[in-house]
Amino acid sequence: MEETNEQRSARFDAKRAAMGALTARDVMVADVQVARLGDSLQDCLERLQSGGFRRMPVLDADDRLVGIITDRDIRLATNSPFVMHERWQDEMVMAQVQVDVCMTPDPVTAGPDTPVYELARLMRTRKIGGLPIVEGERLVGIVTEADLLRTFEDLLRQAAEL
Repeated sequence: MEETNEQRSARFDAKRAAMGALTARDVMVADVQVARLGDSLQDCLERLQSGGFRRMPVLDADDRLVGIITDRDIRLATNSPFVMHERWQDEMVMAQVQVDVCMTPDPVTAGPDTPVYELARLMRTRKIGGLPIVEGERLVGIVTEADLLRTFEDLLRQAAEL
């Protein structure tokens, strides 16, 4: 039996309502790799590369979020097209400089119940690629551009199946 327009519309409205209810908790990565105050840039870069991601929240000794560091922050610490230097100097910087020198302190954050559309708005207007998700002072996840694109892709696929 073929679906009527009213049935199709009701099904679409139910899916649209479900889409609008998505929150950070639904799309975030909960198992977050983190950097710690005192970590070297080299240690941080190795974790970024091995994990295949571009940013990491930075925590203090009490597991409080104090910053975020990106692969771009690390590149800027060592690569200047205006200054001639040897490779060993880059290696020294990477081994001796700590993440707190290059990180963005007090990053923009969101809570786990923040609607996904608000996460997207924050990331677009602040021109950032990821949002640490905190509950109180505790880091509980991170949402990145890739997470939002994956969610958008899933929603478009679901809408196409209507």
